Amino acid sequence: MKGNRILIVEDDHAVRAVLETLLQEAGYEIKAVSDGPQAIKLAKNAPFHLYLIDLRLPSMSGIDVLKEIRKINSQAICVVLTAYATIELSVKAMKAGAFDFIAKPFQVDVVLSLVKNALEFNRLKHENLLLQQMVRDKYRYKNMVGNSPPMHKVYDLIERVADSDSTALILGESGTGKEIVAKTIHFNSARKNKPLIPVNCGAIPDALLESELFGHERGAFTGATSARTGRFELAHGGTIFFDEIGEMPIGLQVKLLRVLQEREFERVGGTRSIHVDVRIVAATNQDLEELVREKRFREDLFYRLNVIPINIPPLRERKEDIPLLIDYFLRKFNARKKKEVEGITPDAQKVLMDYHWPGNIRELENLIERMIVLKNGEMITSEDIPQKVLHPSHPDHVFQFELPEGGINFSHVVTEFENKILDQAMLKANGVKNRAAQLLKMNRTTLVERLKRQPSPDEA
Repeated sequence: MKGNRILIVEDDHAVRAVLETLLQEAGYEIKAVSDGPQAIKLAKNAPFHLYLIDLRLPSMSGIDVLKEIRKINSQAICVVLTAYATIELSVKAMKAGAFDFIAKPFQVDVVLSLVKNALEFNRLKHENLLLQQMVRDKYRYKNMVGNSPPMHKVYDLIERVADSDSTALILGESGTGKEIVAKTIHFNSARKNKPLIPVNCGAIPDALLESELFGHERGAFTGATSARTGRFELAHGGTIFFDEIGEMPIGLQVKLLRVLQEREFERVGGTRSIHVDVRIVAATNQDLEELVREKRFREDLFYRLNVIPINIPPLRERKEDIPLLIDYFLRKFNARKKKEVEGITPDAQKVLMDYHWPGNIRELENLIERMIVLKNGEMITSEDIPQKVLHPSHPDHVFQFELPEGGINFSHVVTEFENKILDQAMLKANGVKNRAAQLLKMNRTTLVERLKRQPSPDEA
């Protein structure tokens, strides 16, 4: 708490003294004044982390003081104090840029909780701005690695849509770099100086996801001992990135749809509507249209998200980029691991060019890192490459077939081959259909239908 400076603007001496003592004892650095002109003068001389402003002040209103402070510092976090906590006043204060309000007479724990949340919000905003400053150049589209025709199509699309506010849906297999594309869109947009807030829909438990997105009020549920700001509020003015959007629970999809339509929401346990100005970028490695058919994804939400689809090609469809990527990762991990690996031999590079990369760029990156860590010589050779890459069970090898002179029954051979693949997938997945479908890169319903077509043991 030390170092957090708070300015109290309150004309009631008793209230001002109570707040000053309360917050000083909590460890904050406090300055207190009784009117607006004094507050504005102090705000010009030295910025504060938080401003507590009474709405009823002599000479000028608290709303006017708030507006002047926000003119001095557009990022200023202001909380208003009022004995007249009407909806009209609250809305007016929020429109002027207030973070929240405290109703008089106030409770000590409510004040401390709100101050803590406001300062945490302020800290996150500043950290995000610093991070943006550090990585902005890194994510300019022209610095994305790849010079193949498929990647030039991606660059062109990013350049055309980045500075719009339209919702973008990034589609591609796992490991193709969808998150980097999302960051590139944000850092090439007019929102680049505002927050980019990621939400991994597959990593956050369903029970917590709503609170993560929309925040919650104190007492909203067991364990909610204080109010919390959600990620939509943190992303105000910037971009919110939904990774693995296909994993979002169907019930929460309804609430997300409302935010897309109305640009407002309520915190969990709250009644006050919060307006947000955010751009939505989503990504998925799933077939959302298939999920819609299976009733696992809302059709109306799909159309709201699919305004600008951006398809990221898998690495096997842009193999001419592999040498560029190898060079990029060599330089990256040489610097990070303090190594001096000079490069890769032509035969080793050919092996990597011929490999089918089911894990895409992420798999290539992990492999280069592994080889650099284990490498003692000057160049990476074929001997440094793992066996699974040297001798892969490449899909093309499975299809090696020589047509006999007498010909074949095409339908019979294809059916027999399909059944063998299905059997192998079910064996590797220990009979779990979801896992088998993932191994075959198909939907579970498609797998079930094809399994039904298989002959029974008696028929076989």
